[in-house]
Order: sequence, then C-alpha cells, then structure tokens
Amino acid sequence: MRSMTGFGKGYAADAEVGIAFGVEISSLNRKQLEIRAMLPGGISALELLLRQLIKAKITRGAVTARVTMTLEENRSFSPVKINRPLLERLAKECAELQRRFDSRASWSVAELLPLPGVLEPLSPDLETAEIKALFVRAAEAALDSLVAMREAEGRELAEDLRTRSARLRALAGELTPVIEKVPALLKQKLLERLEKEELPVDVNDERLLKELIFYVDRADVTEEFTRLRSHFTQFGQFLTEPDAAVGRSLDFLVQEMFREITTLGNKAAGCEVTPVIVEFKTELEKIREQIQNVE
Repeated sequence: MRSMTGFGKGYAADAEVGIAFGVEISSLNRKQLEIRAMLPGGISALELLLRQLIKAKITRGAVTARVTMTLEENRSFSPVKINRPLLERLAKECAELQRRFDSRASWSVAELLPLPGVLEPLSPDLETAEIKALFVRAAEAALDSLVAMREAEGRELAEDLRTRSARLRALAGELTPVIEKVPALLKQKLLERLEKEELPVDVNDERLLKELIFYVDRADVTEEFTRLRSHFTQFGQFLTEPDAAVGRSLDFLVQEMFREITTLGNKAAGCEVTPVIVEFKTELEKIREQIQNVE
C-alpha cells in the first residue's frame, strides 16, 4: 500500500557530454492521476517522456515535476552560436554609415558580437540516445525516491487501518447478540400494540400470522451482517495486497459498509443498538478519511 503524498529528487550528469539534469517530483492526494510538468524551454520536447515515466510508476495523485538543466562548455558542442544573418546585416549597415558620415571611423566584427541577438545560446541535440538516457536516469532516481516515501507512509496508513478495522469487527460483535433478538422483539412489540389498541388478536388467524411473519422478516438483518463480514474480510485482504493501487477498492468497500450499517440501523430502530451504530459510523468515517490518501 502506498500513500499519495511524497517527494523525491534525482540528479544525473555527464562530464563528457557537458550536461546535467536535476529533477524534483512531489505528489498530493487526488482521485485521478494529474501531472504537472515544468521544464526549461530548451528541453520541452522531453515532457512526453517524463509523463510516460511517471505513469509507469504512479497511478493516482496530483504530481508536480520540476526539471532543471545545466550546460557546460565542452568539445561536444558550443554553448552559443552566431546569428550570421543578423551579423552580416549589422556589418553592412556599419559599412554604409562609415561611408556616409566618417570614412576615418573604424569598427570590427568583435565589437558587433556583444549586441543583442548576435550570439544565441545553443542547446545540445536532445534527441540523441545519450541525452535521453541521462534525463531518464535523473527522472527515475526522483521517482524511486518519491515512491519510497509513499510506500513508507503507506505502511503507517495500513497499520492504522488495521487497528480501526479491528475496532469495527469488535463493534459488530457487540451488535450481534442484540440484532439476533430483533425479530422476536418486534413481534412482541407489535402484539402488545395491537392489545393496547384493544384490537382482537387471534393467534390462530392464518392471515394475521402471515402478516406478522412478513413484518418480522423485513426486520431480519442476517443478510446485512453477512455482507458486512464479507466486507471486513476483503478489506483485510486489500491491506496486504502486493498491488499498490488499492485506494479505489478500499473506498468502495467503505461505501458498502456505510450502506449495510445504515440499513441495519434502520431495521433495528427502537432497539438498544443506536449508540453502537453511531460509534460504528464514526469509526468508519475516520477510515474513509484515511483512505482518501491511499493510492
């Protein structure tokens, strides 16, 4: 089991190529997988690759990835290039001005190089396998660190959920002896009500007996209890599931538990189960809140 919150950093550099990548990835809880990638303009072409790497290891959460790139001058590529069309146009203009205004004025190409736009930053070819491999190394290091943190927090969440689910089982155990008496209690209350209203009650009246049986059957909660116990079993299995993405399954089970305990409480209304039902729902709500952060 994994949490959906975490942070990871990765760094990879190649002195020969003269490039280094730094990657920081953080994540928060979210129902679906949402990825926000921030890359320098020179390496925006690698965003699709980064998204693919994230999707391969993370299934849920709001993920933010920040990438930095450092270039160093080396034999593989020059950090700048000359904008020759602009330089030639400037040189032509300077020569023209020299002829028109002052033939004795002098200028050199070196004086034109610092002008804006003449020298342009030159990025390496990011489509090469070497550069991509370096980028993947940094990104996967950050992802591995992020996943490790999510797994560590996931273990804490799993332990808390085990404790709380054990409490739910105990509460269900408290309900069992009372719930088993519900049909008989309801039958007795119905007969007492009929006598109070001074309505004739013939215990041999077949139609009356059928109505009583129908009414009592509607109050039977055996089916709800059976499903509730099944949900407990499945919940425990998911807590030990090797597949990390169990958050949606756990959320579904909690919703079903809410449904069963609500139906059970409605059927047993008027009996001494209300305090236990309230505590059960309170504990179940705490579990639901915890699950919102499970991947």
